[in-house]
Amino acid sequence: MRSLFDGASLSLLVLGPACLSGSSYAKLAYAALITVWPCQTVAKPATSSADDEWPASTARMRDELREVRQKQGEATMINAAETGLPVRLEGKFKAMVFCWVLGLGSLVAWNSILTIGDYYYKVFPHYHPSRVLTVVYQPFAIGTMAILVYYESRVDTRKRNIVGYALFTLSTLFLIVLDLATSGKGGIGLYFGICLIVACFGVANAQVQGGMVGDLSFMCPQFMQSYFAGSAASGALTSALRLMTKAAFDKTHDGLRKGAMLFLAISTFFEFICIILYATWFAKIPVVKSCRSKAASEGCKSVSADLAAAGIQRQDEGSKDDRLSNKQLLFQNIDYAIGLYLTHVCALTKILLHHFRFRYSLVLIAIYNVWDFISQYIPLISWLKLESRKGLMLATLARFLFVPAFYFTAKYGDQGWMIMLVSFLGFTHGYLTVSVMTVAPKGYKGPEQNTLGNLLVLFLLVGTFSGVALGWLWTIGNGKF
Repeated sequence: MRSLFDGASLSLLVLGPACLSGSSYAKLAYAALITVWPCQTVAKPATSSADDEWPASTARMRDELREVRQKQGEATMINAAETGLPVRLEGKFKAMVFCWVLGLGSLVAWNSILTIGDYYYKVFPHYHPSRVLTVVYQPFAIGTMAILVYYESRVDTRKRNIVGYALFTLSTLFLIVLDLATSGKGGIGLYFGICLIVACFGVANAQVQGGMVGDLSFMCPQFMQSYFAGSAASGALTSALRLMTKAAFDKTHDGLRKGAMLFLAISTFFEFICIILYATWFAKIPVVKSCRSKAASEGCKSVSADLAAAGIQRQDEGSKDDRLSNKQLLFQNIDYAIGLYLTHVCALTKILLHHFRFRYSLVLIAIYNVWDFISQYIPLISWLKLESRKGLMLATLARFLFVPAFYFTAKYGDQGWMIMLVSFLGFTHGYLTVSVMTVAPKGYKGPEQNTLGNLLVLFLLVGTFSGVALGWLWTIGNGKF
């Protein structure tokens, strides 16, 4: 091995003067060799005329080489995206971590409202906050999402996501400020203010969830999986934090309120972190830049601002009219849309837990969230991933067997059976959601994948609202609000 280095060094010594006296490309080639070759084996070439200028010329050539490499790297990324040729991309794991955190931020604020429901029931005992706030939240989320789906191709994804996370942050902060300003004494004014903030949560959720899912639909499926795993983690995290804050402040004066305020402060911090991650670092990850460059080459205009933030300037090549319309995309993927809708309608069984007033309802919801989070990672195992359209629909329909199972278990069963049912409910919910969201966008162009992701999120939100509405009908039918 030593002789090999010596031979290569001798070759560099011999070829060095010729390279320096030749063209600029020869100089750059020689500079590349001395840059990557072990420094202890390379000797300075013997030159008679430019011996004193060798260090400066070498540094200059190295700088030129770095500039050429950078330009060629960006061009290779864009050309590979346009031609479909494989290219070595970096930062995939980092992007997955960022997607996980961004998914956490997309639902942690709303899950915080649901989790501190016991505090709001104490402050507003006659206003039924958990049901009223849900009804306020869902229509704003669905209405905003429907508008964004219609104008999806003209909406700047970067501005949309940043505005959404900023709205989450400010809204959660205002909940704390509003409670501190009124000393938590309740009243119709405070309740109306909370309803307005919850409506802002609905708008922010449509901004973030639709924008992120649409953006990730033309990237790696693992990014989509990480995003939804983070969303599920928000439920598990809020449940765990709520149990800890209740335990920490249980014996203190006004402990329920102190725990709720600490809980909201932690949620505000998470939302602020999401703003920083998305606005500064996420767009600059090489694999993310490559995926967005490919989508832009296929006619996706919503990624232009993100590419500009990453330092890639693209000229407008004119709109491409060969993409499928929203209606065509929906008809081709109607089974996926209905499957997502039915999966989230079946959240009715989660609502029934509150109706039956099961004494361990808070623990059961925590168990549901934990299994929902765990199941998000099952599709990463190739032989456990369900990609059949018929299989996904059959599994979705089979979940409705949970409805009579929950009814009879709550009426005749014990705690063990209830825990088992809740675990299966959370597990199937997370598994089917990730399976549909990672399989559906395959085979489409970037703009179509973006639109399809937004359409699926719309059906997801409508399904959640339908499940809540069915829970209300069940409650009204039993004579209790």
